Amino acid sequence: MRVDCNLSSEQATLYQAVVDEMIERAEDLDGIERAGVVLAALMKLKQVCNHPAHVLKDRSQLHGRSGKLTRLEEILDEALAQGDSALIFTQFAEFGRQLRGYLQERLGREVLFLHGGTTRNARDEMVTRFQSQGGPSVFVLSLKAGGTGLNLTAANHVIHFDRWWNPAVEDQATDRAFRIGQRKNVQVRKMMCVGTLEERIDRLLADKRDLADRIVGTGEAWLTELDTGQLRELVALSTDAVAA
Repeated sequence: MRVDCNLSSEQATLYQAVVDEMIERAEDLDGIERAGVVLAALMKLKQVCNHPAHVLKDRSQLHGRSGKLTRLEEILDEALAQGDSALIFTQFAEFGRQLRGYLQERLGREVLFLHGGTTRNARDEMVTRFQSQGGPSVFVLSLKAGGTGLNLTAANHVIHFDRWWNPAVEDQATDRAFRIGQRKNVQVRKMMCVGTLEERIDRLLADKRDLADRIVGTGEAWLTELDTGQLRELVALSTDAVAA
């Protein structure tokens, strides 16, 4: 299911600043230079949608500054109250580390974290503990590190905190909970900020499967091929992006 989130006022201000800078620079460049500017800006916009501290990289406190994080807390509170377990995927290992620390303090329980630098032994130990009765019930994973080769059927909630915009990669990650031995219904949530590029790209993927097929092979480079008008339309901040 899709989980719609609003930006905080701080997020909206940062988002608009990134958009303005990208459009101004993209109009004066072409070729590889333009593509680099666009990809870097789109990455920043993703980070803004996650949390201001993610894009600012200032290690500031997380509470109350991100509509997406607030919604995640609500989902986890409800799931854990029912004795459920959850996998949380993010594209960004650095933010995953921050998220793990914050959730651990906020929930008052251990939260596991798997990323690309995790050793094989440590990974296997975390998987065993998560799968065990009474083990940790929240597991944060970087999408690439946790996307394949793991059996995490103890989870009955899968949450994509940010979007990879590649259906195949997201499906592989989701499949960690849909393995042989899974006997529970699994709720899969994909979180996105309304009125932003997250919502518009999700709509593109839903409407145009051929576009999704292109992305499987090319990552996000296809976005750099949009002209400035299309790019402006893609990233423009809508009036409904911030909660009233």
